[in-house]
Amino acid sequence: MLWPGAAKAVLKTGVDREVVSVYPYRSACPSSVWRSLITDAEKELTFAGYTNYFLWLDHANLAQVLRRKARGGAAVRFLLGDPDADLTRRREAVEQTALTVSTRIRITLEHLQRLTGTPRIEARYSDHEGHISLSVFRFDDQMLVTPHLANLVGHDSPLLHLRRLQDDGMFDRFASHVETLWDEGRPASPAEDDSPAALP
Repeated sequence: MLWPGAAKAVLKTGVDREVVSVYPYRSACPSSVWRSLITDAEKELTFAGYTNYFLWLDHANLAQVLRRKARGGAAVRFLLGDPDADLTRRREAVEQTALTVSTRIRITLEHLQRLTGTPRIEARYSDHEGHISLSVFRFDDQMLVTPHLANLVGHDSPLLHLRRLQDDGMFDRFASHVETLWDEGRPASPAEDDSPAALP
């Protein structure tokens, strides 16, 4: 090769080849990227943000889309923080925003309530400290990851777009993180419902 340095700068050959794009802010990621990932996913859609609140604002008819996905055979999972947990209250003290963390979680629960009864749609609470500092959204073999910085809310934190291309790469590491939280989680009660049942 005449210009190996230039080629390496263009063609990813190492572990970073799973990185599709990076954004300094989650809000800088085009809504078309999210919509494409949600629309194209056929087997799995996992929303492991602590509140997942922004999804309902940014994506029109999301509930209907998720219902169609689930009825088509896809597994749709939501991993949330518990709105009444001490961890949630501590995060609220850090963020100091008018729209509190617990309120944002309850808004998501209200939307999920409307999906009750749809097979293959599940919601769980995670009590793990590692959940609140890292949001992972999986769509089959692609993923959007947001590591939360200091006291910043999600849309002000950076975002990575990953595509799975190897075993035990970045994608698999984050996927394993989510599976651990999911396995340790407990059923999330729908909004305004104190029963222990998860979304059936």
